[in-house]
Amino acid sequence: MSQPNHNTTTTSSSSSIRRRSSSATASSPQTTASSTTTAGAGGGGGHFPAMKKPRSSQPLPCSIDNNKNGFHHLEDNDSEDLTGNNETTTTTTTSVAGFTANLSRKKATPPQPPKKLVIKLLKAKPTLPKNFEENTWAILKSAISAIFLKQPDPCDLEKLYQAVNDLCLHKLGASLYQRIERECEAHVSAVLQSLAGQSEDLVVFLSLVEKTWQDFCDQMLMIRGIALYLDRTFVKQTQNVRSLWDMGLQLFRKHLSLASEVEHKTVFALLKMIESERLGESIDRTLLNHLLKMFTALGIYSESFEKPFLECTSEFYAAEGVKYMQQSDVPDYLKHVEVRLQEEHDRCVIYLDAVTRKPLGFVMLMDGNRIQDLRRMYVLFCRVNALESLRQALSLYIRKTGQGIVQDEEKDKDMVSSLLEFKSSLDRIWEDSFSKNDAFSNTIKDAFEHLINLRQNRPAELIAKFVDEKLRAGNKGTSEEELEGTLDKVLVLFRFIQGKDVFEAFYKKDLAKRLLLGKSASIDAEKSMISKLKTECGSQFTNKLEGMFKDIELSKEINESFRQSSQARSKLPSGIELSVHVLTTGYWPTYPPMDVRLPHELNVYQDIFKEFYLSKYSGRRLMWQNSLGHCVLKAEFPKGRKELAVSLFQTVVLMLFNDANKLSFQDIRDATSIEDKELRRTLQSLACGKVRVLQKIPKGREVDDTDSFTFNDGFTAPLYRIKVNAIQLKETVEENTSTTERVFQDRQYQVDAAIVRIMKTRKVLSHTLLITELFEQLKFPIKPSDLKKRIESLIDREYLERDKNNPQIYNYLA
Repeated sequence: MSQPNHNTTTTSSSSSIRRRSSSATASSPQTTASSTTTAGAGGGGGHFPAMKKPRSSQPLPCSIDNNKNGFHHLEDNDSEDLTGNNETTTTTTTSVAGFTANLSRKKATPPQPPKKLVIKLLKAKPTLPKNFEENTWAILKSAISAIFLKQPDPCDLEKLYQAVNDLCLHKLGASLYQRIERECEAHVSAVLQSLAGQSEDLVVFLSLVEKTWQDFCDQMLMIRGIALYLDRTFVKQTQNVRSLWDMGLQLFRKHLSLASEVEHKTVFALLKMIESERLGESIDRTLLNHLLKMFTALGIYSESFEKPFLECTSEFYAAEGVKYMQQSDVPDYLKHVEVRLQEEHDRCVIYLDAVTRKPLGFVMLMDGNRIQDLRRMYVLFCRVNALESLRQALSLYIRKTGQGIVQDEEKDKDMVSSLLEFKSSLDRIWEDSFSKNDAFSNTIKDAFEHLINLRQNRPAELIAKFVDEKLRAGNKGTSEEELEGTLDKVLVLFRFIQGKDVFEAFYKKDLAKRLLLGKSASIDAEKSMISKLKTECGSQFTNKLEGMFKDIELSKEINESFRQSSQARSKLPSGIELSVHVLTTGYWPTYPPMDVRLPHELNVYQDIFKEFYLSKYSGRRLMWQNSLGHCVLKAEFPKGRKELAVSLFQTVVLMLFNDANKLSFQDIRDATSIEDKELRRTLQSLACGKVRVLQKIPKGREVDDTDSFTFNDGFTAPLYRIKVNAIQLKETVEENTSTTERVFQDRQYQVDAAIVRIMKTRKVLSHTLLITELFEQLKFPIKPSDLKKRIESLIDREYLERDKNNPQIYNYLA
C-alpha cells in the first residue's frame, strides 16, 4: 500500500495467528563456590603455636664488672631470646692482656624457606548429640507454656535465646517454627473457646475480650523476643512464611472466626455501646478504641465491624430524621444535624478507624447511589450557601473513583464499559439530586477529562476497540436504537480525550478490517458513527474514513463491470471466482507487503483483472496486498465435502496437498515463498488449532524446521462451512506498537508544520511565546521537552535560527 494512487487486495480477510511458545531455554547462572576449612574437633577452631616475628641480627650485649676486672657473658638462652632466631651460637674463651673473657659468636646459617600452614579436613562429619532437637525443644516448650500460663520459668532468657540460635544454625528452623505455631494455636483456640457463654453483661464481656487480646499481644511479643533469631533467619529466607507476630495474628483471626458466637457477640456489644452513646448515655470509649484496634490489627475491621456499623448508622439516622422533621422546624432541624455531624466526627477521631470517616458521609451516599439522601444534602447545603464544599467533594470523589477504573491495567478490558456506567450514574445524580446545577455539570466534565487522560494513549485506544466491538457483526440481541444510544454515550467519553489522533488511528485500522471482511453489523450504524465524529471534530478528521467507504462502493461497481467484460467471459479459468477491493493508498492503513507464490489459477485471474482495470483507468498502478486476502475452498474429505473459510496464505498451503500426500516444512517454504514467521503461524493454525485440516508430524504446539505435514483424511466437523482463520483475526502486539508509532510520527510532522506556520507569520518570536502558541494550536498532549527537540530539529534544517544576541529568541529563515 505504498503507492500513490490505488492498491488492490485479493478479497477481504486479514488473519493472524498468535504463536504461543511452549519451550523455554533455561539458563543457570554460574556459581563460584568457596569453602572455608576449619581444623579442630567438634566443629570448633583449631589452636596452633604462636609464631614469633624474626628480629634483625644484633651484636651480643655484655657488661664489665670493674670489681672483678673481667667480662660477664649472657647465658645462651638469653642470647637466643635477644636475637630472636634459630642461629647456632658458639662460646669461645679468649685470654686478653691477662684477662680471661668468654665471647659468644654466632654461626651464620643460610635462610630457610617459610613453612606452609596446612589445614587437614576432618575425616568424619561432626554429629549432633543424641536427642539434641527434642531436648532443646523441651526447654523452649516449657518456657512458651509458662508464658501463656503467666508463670515464672526457671530458664533465663539468654539460654532460651541461645537454644533458638542452636536449632537455627543446625538447619532445624522449619521444625521449630511449626512447633511454636502449634503451641500458639492450641493456646489461642482454648482461650477464645473459653469466652463463649461468659457474662451476659455486654460491657463485662467486652472487657474480657479486651483482656484476652491484650494478654495475647504481650505473650506473642515475649515469644518473638525469644525466637528473634528464627524471625531474622529462617522466616526471611523462606517464601510464604509469616513472621511470628503475623503468624500469631493469623491464628487469632482464624479461631475468632471459628468461635462465631464470640465474634458476633463482640460486634453486637460494640454496636450497642455506640447506640447508647448516640442516645446520650456515657460509655467507656477507651474500651471501644482498644477493641476496634484489635479488629484493625486482625484485618477484619471492614468486613466484620464497619459494614454492620454503617447499616446500623443508616437505620438510626433515617428513623431519627423522620422523627425530627415531624417534630421540629427547619432551624432546629439544621442545628440538630450540625450537632450530629460533629458527634460522628468525634467518634471517627476517638475510637473508629480513619477509613470509616468517609463512608459515614458523602462517599457512602455516592457509592450507594442514594438519590434522595443526596438531594436532601444538596438542599441543606444550598440553604447555608455551602454548595462549593459539596462541589469540591464531588470532584474529589469522581477523580478518586475514576482513577481506580482507569489505572488498573488488569481491568483494561472493562475500562470503557465501567466508565460509561460511572458517567451514567453521575448524570442521574446530577439531574435528580443536584437540580441540574451548571457548576456541578462542569465539575463532572472537568473531573472526567482529568481521569480519562491519566494514561496518555491507552483510554483512546480502548474506546476505539469498544466501538469496534459494538459495530462488529455478531452483537445479537442489540437493536439499532440501543446501538445508537451506546454510540452517543461513547462519544461523550471521546470528547474528553486529548489525543484524538490515537483514537482515529485505531478506529481506522478496525474499520478497515470490518469493511474488508464484511464484518460490520450495520452499514447505517457505521455511517452514523462517521457523521457523529464529523460533527464533533470536523470534516478533516473523517476525510479518510469517508474515503474508505467510497472505495468499497466503487470496488463493487468495478467487480460488476469486470464480470460483464469480454476478458472475464473469454479468458477466466473455470471453477474459480474472485472479488477484488481496489483501495486508495492515502485512505487506508499502511500494510507491509508480503510475498507469496500463488497457484497458477490465481495468477491468471490477477493478470486478467489487471489488464481490464488498466484499460479502464490508464496511468494507475496496482499492488496486490496478499496479507488481506481470504478465500473459501471446497475440500473433499473421505467423510464428506466441506467449505473452508481461510486466509490467502492458508489457501496457498492447502492447495499444495492436491499434488502431494506429505510435505516437509522446508518443502512448503520453498513452494510458497511465504515469510518464515507468517508461514509458521499459518501452519500452526491449520495443524495445531481447533480445526486441524492438516496433521503435523510429530505432534506438538510449535512448528519446527524438521516437522512434516500430511492431509488429515479423518477430518470431520458438524458444520458444512468452517472458519479456520478465526485465531488470526486477533490483533497482535506488533500491530498495536506499529499503530502507536505511526501516530507519534504523524505528531512530529504536525508539530513541525505548526512551528513553521507560527514563525512564518511572526518572523521573530521568543521561546516562551512560541511554546505557548504551540500548546494552543496542537490538539494532542505533548511535553515541552519534545517541543524543544522539534525546534532544534528545524534549526538544524535551517528553517529557524537563534538570535545572535539572545539565544532564547528565534528568527524565521525565509
